[in-house]
Amino acid sequence: MPSLRDIRRRIRAIRNTAKITKAMEMVAASRLRRAQMRVTAARPYADAMRTLMAELGGIAPGGGEALHPLLVQRDVRNVGVLIVTPDRGLAGALNTNVIRRGTEVILQNERSDGQTVQVVTVGRKGQDFLARRGRNLLGTFTGIIDRVRYDDVIPIARVIMDSFVNGQIDRALLVYPRFISTLSQRPEVVQLLPIERPQTEERSADRRLDYIFEPDPQSILEQLLPRYIEVQIYQAILETAASFFSAQMVAMRNATENANDLVSSLSLTYNKVRQANITREVTEIASAAEAMAASSRR
Repeated sequence: MPSLRDIRRRIRAIRNTAKITKAMEMVAASRLRRAQMRVTAARPYADAMRTLMAELGGIAPGGGEALHPLLVQRDVRNVGVLIVTPDRGLAGALNTNVIRRGTEVILQNERSDGQTVQVVTVGRKGQDFLARRGRNLLGTFTGIIDRVRYDDVIPIARVIMDSFVNGQIDRALLVYPRFISTLSQRPEVVQLLPIERPQTEERSADRRLDYIFEPDPQSILEQLLPRYIEVQIYQAILETAASFFSAQMVAMRNATENANDLVSSLSLTYNKVRQANITREVTEIASAAEAMAASSRR
């Protein structure tokens, strides 16, 4: 049985840990509110941009050629995977789930005949995981998840677009955690390039929108397509930030509750040991007094 000093020392250490986890929970909760507002505000624009570009992606001139290099459909031999993860841990299973989903996407494409995979990472957790396994990365970006600005996304999008235009990759996939609620974050896989046409049957040939381009389709797509890639990556990073802070808040709350439960259990053990020591001392004193009384009667 441990001594009273050891139990007191352990209780003190766990209480200090509980204070730290409680402080981290409060910080995550305060930052979650802002991250949630940003991701909620950006979603309608990103969804509308995705729908618009999916419609425009199906438009081709009379010769059948693509209107823009980013709309070119090629046989897929090289796949680019952009994995967005947080920079820090202590967020429950969030990092594990995203990295597992990204690894599944990589392995699925590598198993296809004649396909190679190029990986770009945003976030330190994904970068460290893949680097430890000896995978060469096409690009890495860290330190932008917590306080992302739109300008921070432009270099990431440039790496993806340049690789696609140069033929280094024939398809670009985006893997990130989508923020569902405070208790739920779901890994998502989205195809960035080439832009897919709408999958729903509602967009049939007779219901397809007839766009009027001014001045011309090439000039408009020249401006819209890079912005589309940037917006999708920016939205994914905002989703990752909101998912991280929500997962960290829940994880730190659970850690604080577990620490308090452990303190209560150790306090009960401490009282039991203390009571046992007092009982033993009283018994020893009573035994000694009885022995002295018996010795005096002799």
